[in-house]
Amino acid sequence: MSATVLEGILAGRPLAGPATVHIDITNSCNTNCITCWDHSPHLDTARSAEWKRQRVERSTFEALLDDLTSLGGLRAIVLSGMGEPFTHPDVYDFIAAVKRRGLHLTIITNLVAADAERVIELDVDQLLVGIHGATEASYLAFHPSFRRAEWERLLAMLEAFRVAGRRFKQVQVVSAVNADELVEMVRFAARTSAAQVNFKLASLRDGTEATRVTDSQRRRLVKELVPGARRVAEELCVTTNLDVFEGQLAAGGARTAAIASVGCFMGFAYARVLVDGTVLYCCNTEVRVGSLTAGTRFSELWGGDAWQALRERFRRGDYLASCGQCGKLNQNVKLAERFERRYGRAKLCEVTGRLEDGGALRPPPLRLPLFDGGEP
Repeated sequence: MSATVLEGILAGRPLAGPATVHIDITNSCNTNCITCWDHSPHLDTARSAEWKRQRVERSTFEALLDDLTSLGGLRAIVLSGMGEPFTHPDVYDFIAAVKRRGLHLTIITNLVAADAERVIELDVDQLLVGIHGATEASYLAFHPSFRRAEWERLLAMLEAFRVAGRRFKQVQVVSAVNADELVEMVRFAARTSAAQVNFKLASLRDGTEATRVTDSQRRRLVKELVPGARRVAEELCVTTNLDVFEGQLAAGGARTAAIASVGCFMGFAYARVLVDGTVLYCCNTEVRVGSLTAGTRFSELWGGDAWQALRERFRRGDYLASCGQCGKLNQNVKLAERFERRYGRAKLCEVTGRLEDGGALRPPPLRLPLFDGGEP
């Protein structure tokens, strides 16, 4: 992470554009993960067919990249979607456009729709491959629309990457159907030569709460499976985020992140743009800062009042209820650690609204609207 990001956090206002921008390119998906807020069979209200057909045009994507680059500071692009990015017919053109600009490229994917040879040929820097199981049974339970063929295709592509010497990261979203396989997930990562395996508790809402780990599973994860997974990871030299995952488990209940003890820095380092042009402060779809429709550019929003009001709110330690399921917890933990190393504990407390003993301050409620449209 650039020192400019840390300097912006210290100053309370970014000194350049975001270092990483996450761009959704399609709402279409080839599966229905049980924890997904958009495609899960457990959703109280299913997304419309019209919404699922939405995707970004090439010209729109190129214009956004140019605008982001003009801000300075941009180092990385993340491609994903509310669906599966490799279902977009122009995805390989998008990959080439990012690589032409010398940017680091990460793609969040279930991999099944990808062409492994083209991924290697285009020199994609990183894949975050959603596995969500260590066996065929748990994989299919997490992806109800998939059959054995998809499991076998996933294994074949992971093997192709291993043979080519390409080591990508794996993501294991932990839910009721796979929690008991935590140790096996580490072994799976070792067998498939993953660069790292990241564990996270599923953030759940709108009916997907049915997939949450049970109380007994949570207790077993804490007492037995996390320590066991840590031992196996050390034996097999697998890099994990088990310390962060352990913190998620400790949050308790529906919460997956003790955000007040970490802090939020996404407004200085990261942003997400949805398929319809909605711009998010982070990955939380509740925290909107504007839209790229009607000719508005990302660069205007980044330096605008709505974004700055949110930075100041979170700097005071005044979080939304949904921040208790922070989807950028790993990144926030890393930034907090880097900031503290550079500026010290007292400054970290100052920029996260915490007392030095670790207690959270109790700021008055923010009076400015959260969204540019004036919604509460």
